[in-house]
Amino acid sequence: MLRILRLFALPAIIIGVLAAAALPPQRLRPSDVDRLPSKPADARITYGTDPLQFGELRLPKGNGPFPVAVVIHGGCWVSRFATLQNTAALADALRDAGIATWNVEYRRVDNPGGGWPGTFADIAAATDHVRAMARQHPVDVTRVVTIGHSAGAHLALWAAARARLPATSVLRRENPLTLRAAIALGGPGDLRDFYRYGDQICGSNVVEKLMGGGPDALPDRYAQGSPVELLPLGVPQVLIVGAEDGVMPKPSRDRYSTAATQAGDRVEVIEVPGGHFEVIAPSSAAWPTVLYTVRRLVK
Repeated sequence: MLRILRLFALPAIIIGVLAAAALPPQRLRPSDVDRLPSKPADARITYGTDPLQFGELRLPKGNGPFPVAVVIHGGCWVSRFATLQNTAALADALRDAGIATWNVEYRRVDNPGGGWPGTFADIAAATDHVRAMARQHPVDVTRVVTIGHSAGAHLALWAAARARLPATSVLRRENPLTLRAAIALGGPGDLRDFYRYGDQICGSNVVEKLMGGGPDALPDRYAQGSPVELLPLGVPQVLIVGAEDGVMPKPSRDRYSTAATQAGDRVEVIEVPGGHFEVIAPSSAAWPTVLYTVRRLVK
């Protein structure tokens, strides 16, 4: 079932003032989001031996066990563009709403061991590590969702898709953690599609750097690393995109949602006010929709 929603959260009087002033609305930049306030994590936990294989666990007040959101930051799969600080405010706001958050770091294409297959392997290991954390912390392994922004949105969808990897895949892990849903905030579910225009967003050959080559040269890798090629994922998927976000233009998100729906998955596409970074800013007009979506999917 595909639902496409268009949400406008700004009161009409504010919209009128902006129009009268003939000023475009200010859009958040990555550095703006990095500076948003967030309280410290409850624990920094490693899920592997590499210095970048760690995450920050935030736990709500109370006894739990709490539902969990595995939070995956973006940055074009490149370390210089973003770290887990970019999603710290989001992770903190979800904690305040009663949802434990596991905000993970991972190797990117410019880190040793990143790209194919390391970036994917890190996300798989970090997601499965929720089980290990449950032995010491009050988290509910039966109520876990992934939520990723930008490149992290691709990885959030892929984390839900990896149960469908072939037995011969280098990325295959036994008994991957079952997810309730995957939430993609302004990011691609189809690497072949993003390959066509991703250089305009991220810089030269970013998808090739992630995968080790183009889709024509390495079709097997794209078949394993691109969520659209692993459909049906078997879990609900929600794509939340800013109305002025060029990373996931309407044709791209419509193609993904149509393919997922036709494969039998339940998919929603929700358009919210703002650009690319408002969806991860708890102070934005887009945030109530993001929060509501996470809350209803972890029930």
